[in-house]
Amino acid sequence: MGRIVEAVLPARMGTPFRWLVGSAWVGNLGDGIALAAGPLLVASQTSDPLLVALAGLLQRLPWLLFGLHAGVLADRVDRRLVVVAVDLLRAGVVVVLAAALVTGAVNTSVVLLALFLLGTAEVFVDTTSATLLPMAVPRADLGIGNARLMTAGITMNQLVGPAVGAALFAAGMAWPFVVQAVCLGLAALLISRMVLPSLPSPEGPRHVGRDIAEGFRWTWGNPPVRTLTLAIVTFNVTYGAAWSVLVLYATEHLGLGPIGFGLLTTVGALGGLAGTAGYDWLERRVSLAAIMRVGLVIETFTHLGLALATTGWVAMGIMFVFGAHAFVWGTTSRTVRMRAVPTQLQGRVGSLYSIGVFGGIVAGQALGGVIARIWGITGPFWFAFVGSAVILALIWKELAHIAHADEVALTS
Repeated sequence: MGRIVEAVLPARMGTPFRWLVGSAWVGNLGDGIALAAGPLLVASQTSDPLLVALAGLLQRLPWLLFGLHAGVLADRVDRRLVVVAVDLLRAGVVVVLAAALVTGAVNTSVVLLALFLLGTAEVFVDTTSATLLPMAVPRADLGIGNARLMTAGITMNQLVGPAVGAALFAAGMAWPFVVQAVCLGLAALLISRMVLPSLPSPEGPRHVGRDIAEGFRWTWGNPPVRTLTLAIVTFNVTYGAAWSVLVLYATEHLGLGPIGFGLLTTVGALGGLAGTAGYDWLERRVSLAAIMRVGLVIETFTHLGLALATTGWVAMGIMFVFGAHAFVWGTTSRTVRMRAVPTQLQGRVGSLYSIGVFGGIVAGQALGGVIARIWGITGPFWFAFVGSAVILALIWKELAHIAHADEVALTS
């Protein structure tokens, strides 16, 4: 048992890292439960498509409203205390929601307000949590650290949590939110046990606007990080366009039905787990530039493969490979960025990156719907293939510089 723990959570990475990973597993279980229970709760309160769509929007809108401010907060105050405090606030909101369900005081407005508050809190938690790893482990171990944290996300948020959430909701509408509150409380407790170095004290008076501008200036002034951020925005536009019609692609184009669609997404998550199993080996033997280039080639041809696929088995094979790529790319890009960005700017630069991720997906989803209406269900996948190929050709040479962004940061 000790050897397994050492392999997964090496002692050299320190006790704070183990607390962080433990919190990630518990917290992602709670978020995964909500991932299934939230939409089910909305559907139980209203069948109005506009309100159902609004529920999804209210969970993503906070990134655009508060993402930059969350980055400033993460760079100003004790990051560990921010995560603990916001997780406890999230637990409080969920407890109130569960109480409203038990007493019958819930309605559509209450549910939508709760989703917006939880979405807002998640912005601050996710932004600040992402800054803890570079403070807890040496730069050389950031790749392994990110891999372990992403394993928690895939396992609990995508595989275990939604299934548990659906089962608990079937047992009683309040149960998934009670369990989520317990998970959030435990996640906060584990984070509170971390011992981390203090942030450098800012010089002179601080202003939110100036702090945000400083994050923009640093990102734009570092060519590799700038290119990486622009790449993630544009690639998420193509990804968002294709994935916006994935449910229709699975049910209408492939004839898989609802269960088949669920299986298609599950296969992608299993591919992610396969990527986690091999990441340590991959990082030791393959250059980061090669990992990034091969990964983006895989993503580009994923869209082509899905556009051409006519059977569910072929599509599932493609999704498995894509899931492995998505994990490896996500781990590598996060690691490259964390190594390059100074500690005192991790929150602001990370929040810009996250806004780019969500903004790109939202823009792509809007495009995908229009393209599918004009050119059919496979239209967005053809658009994604051509768009990704063009972007990849433009940044191909720059990927070598992106992979060594930390060296640019150290010399600039």
